Amino acid sequence: MNFSFLLLAVGLSHGPWNDILQRFVTPQARVDYARLAVDGLPVLDTYLASLANPWPAMSPAENKAALINAYNALTVRWVTTHFPIPSIWRTRHPFTEPRHKVNGRMYSLDQIETQLRAMGDPRVHAVLVCAARSCPPLRREAYVAEKLDAQLDDNTRAWLANTALNEFDPTRREAEVSQIFEWYRGDFENVGAFLVKHGPRHASFLNSKDVKIRYRDYYWGLNDSGSAGGSYGSVAFYFDYFRNKFF
Repeated sequence: MNFSFLLLAVGLSHGPWNDILQRFVTPQARVDYARLAVDGLPVLDTYLASLANPWPAMSPAENKAALINAYNALTVRWVTTHFPIPSIWRTRHPFTEPRHKVNGRMYSLDQIETQLRAMGDPRVHAVLVCAARSCPPLRREAYVAEKLDAQLDDNTRAWLANTALNEFDPTRREAEVSQIFEWYRGDFENVGAFLVKHGPRHASFLNSKDVKIRYRDYYWGLNDSGSAGGSYGSVAFYFDYFRNKFF
């Protein structure tokens, strides 16, 4: 196992998570859950055990990086536990159950996300990956304090430049973007300005008047590198969503 690329956050090493990302995430940001289940769980579980213990005092950037890594690593582990599944929604209360130990306390994925959102940086929506094909790309590198700002900018640009997830049409003066911008509109303050700042160059038409921003339906099929999740349709999603909501 190669841990030469150690990523330190004052007592927390994100090197093991970096190793997992490089070994089991494809350049297309898909996760090889089947191979991870066979070859990667000891490393991943050791990393998660380190995150479970109380954290040392950290700077705001170190804390933010650690929380982002925790969210993504815990999501990957949760899916791997139940793999093969077509969607994370096929599991029991995937986002709301406080089943994950982080920094000495039990958290749900939603609670980790809420902590990050409270930091006031809307770019966190470009780096939190909830195991769906409509999610922003899962970066093949752990987030670390010393280059966190550049990593956040880079992943935001990569997300917005991915035409499978966001499209900008200056001819029609329309943008069709991730439903994340609709769900968390208040976090962005001005969606159009955010898209112009971080999107591809031709998104600058959104600075003009009389432009239209549409929101693309979220596809919750699993972000698996194989076939899992490829045929997970809206009927299956609504069934799983309401089952989780009321049972």
